[in-house]
Amino acid sequence: MQTTGQNSGRILLVDDEAAILRTFRYCLEDEGYQVATAGSATQADALLQRQVFDLCFLDLRLGEDNGLEVLERMRIQVPWMRVVVVTAHSEVDVAVDAMQAGAADYLVKPCSPDQLRLAASQQLEVRQLAARLEALEGEARRNQGQLDSHSPALKAVLETARQVADTDANVLILGESGTGKGEVARLIHSHSRRAKKPFVTINCPSLTAELMESELFGHSRGAFTGASESTLGRVNQADGGTLFLDEIGDFPLPLQSKLLRFIQDKEYERVGDPVTRQADVRILAATNLDLAEMVRAGTFREDLLYRLNVITLTLPPLRERAEDTLALAEGFLARFVKDYARPARGFSEASLNALRRYNWPGNVRELRNVIERASIICPGEWVEPSHLGLDTRDDGGVARVGSDMTLEALEKAHIAAVLGNSPTLEQAATTLGIDVSTLYRKRKQYGL
Repeated sequence: MQTTGQNSGRILLVDDEAAILRTFRYCLEDEGYQVATAGSATQADALLQRQVFDLCFLDLRLGEDNGLEVLERMRIQVPWMRVVVVTAHSEVDVAVDAMQAGAADYLVKPCSPDQLRLAASQQLEVRQLAARLEALEGEARRNQGQLDSHSPALKAVLETARQVADTDANVLILGESGTGKGEVARLIHSHSRRAKKPFVTINCPSLTAELMESELFGHSRGAFTGASESTLGRVNQADGGTLFLDEIGDFPLPLQSKLLRFIQDKEYERVGDPVTRQADVRILAATNLDLAEMVRAGTFREDLLYRLNVITLTLPPLRERAEDTLALAEGFLARFVKDYARPARGFSEASLNALRRYNWPGNVRELRNVIERASIICPGEWVEPSHLGLDTRDDGGVARVGSDMTLEALEKAHIAAVLGNSPTLEQAATTLGIDVSTLYRKRKQYGL
């Protein structure tokens, strides 16, 4: 699968006519969707076992397979997936039956590219809205579950976080990638006097200095090429609430003086607009970098660091709170089997041992990704080690240069660790220094 545009959405095409599959796929991929194809019900079932899709275009005539029966199985297997049935002019009455059986819509062949694109856009918008609603309803409960801990070290950090929450002190949250810094920031906001006001996040590594200034403070119309409309900026959006600067260590050095001024005086100017504005915003920041070392290297302002770390919270990595691993894994499994309607109900003893032995270089984020994958591909009630895909040899799950292992095994272990430590495939590819298509091939080669 590949992405060539700006749209998001994972689409499965099921049709026994290769020409139609090819035409539909090209049309949807040109719109930027991720597309997979299946020429039979068996192929579709295999893809649904391995991957998660938001939308399916299902031909009701699949050779010897009955499209309505395939639809019924899909509604049980992946109830969140939107299904648009595709049928011929003479079979519109069958399409009506499919709608009664749970299909979201139907298309009549031959359909135009515009009809296909419109159907995809409408159904994915509905799916995204539903997913957003589910996320909002469960966000507080899920985040709190990730922060429940038997670890004295993490308990102490969380207690401090709650104590400082009702102040307006700036808080710097430190820890390795995947330890839950964003969840702690949300915890502080939710326990503060600002809880009913916005919680706004800026991901610092994703923007250049020019774009960061516009994103942070806004810009006026015509301030630069392409600025066809004025924008308010994240500071304005967060007024009265909390602004979370994620990975502050990557905040552009040329812009740090303006951020410092805003933190000190609560004043700023939009790009291209001389009017000084004010915003009442609490600052929370997080990083996995050593800011003190960056100050010594001249890549981070010392006065900005002093302003950010009025209170510093350091989250322990998962390997230092091993007593939480199994509880987190069980919580993630319960959540994902419910979300994806999968059959897994628990871990085998061998899987529990594998979870205990692994070193978790990607921390809670990696654990979550591993359990999500296992919940999807596990065909029975018990998750086995093969579903986890962990390297739990005596080296503790960490590949080391010079250890007794092949170059291929070293590469596999490194790619697996980077994937577990990265929020997106694009970020993982950047970290590895390869393009996304190469990473796709490597994942398939190593079964990751």
